[in-house]
Amino acid sequence: MEPRIANFPKVAQGGYQAMLGVEAFVRQGPVPKPTLELVKIRASQINGCGFCLDMHAKDARAAGETDERLFTVAGWREAPYYTPAERAALALTEAVTRLADGDGVSDKLWAEVSEHYDDEALAVLLVAIAQINSWNRINVANRTPAGHYRPRATT
Repeated sequence: MEPRIANFPKVAQGGYQAMLGVEAFVRQGPVPKPTLELVKIRASQINGCGFCLDMHAKDARAAGETDERLFTVAGWREAPYYTPAERAALALTEAVTRLADGDGVSDKLWAEVSEHYDDEALAVLLVAIAQINSWNRINVANRTPAGHYRPRATT
């Protein structure tokens, strides 16, 4: 598979750089990095974005994430590997990613997520979920192929 726009970051340089700025905001926020990677993986599963799944699974693994947790993200409700805060973040991810499939983000879900995250963390989590959904839509529409991404060395 070849991408429809061969060098999307260059062709859409201003937009791409703006999105990287949003990524920097999310990384600097109070939501733990493992939670952010799980959120990115789950949204990418729902949206069928192979490029983002490949990237975020590799990034999570490079950061020390376990195979058990990576292999069971789609079945997080039945898997014992996630904290209550991660479960709340994953539930929010599903609700926000699938807005048209249900009641959006219910008051019950919001209350559950609010038990684990303060307003600042909730805001960052919402931005992170919106951002990965944007990346998914760009990469799926552009047919960006998976398999070539390599995580950066972490310090």
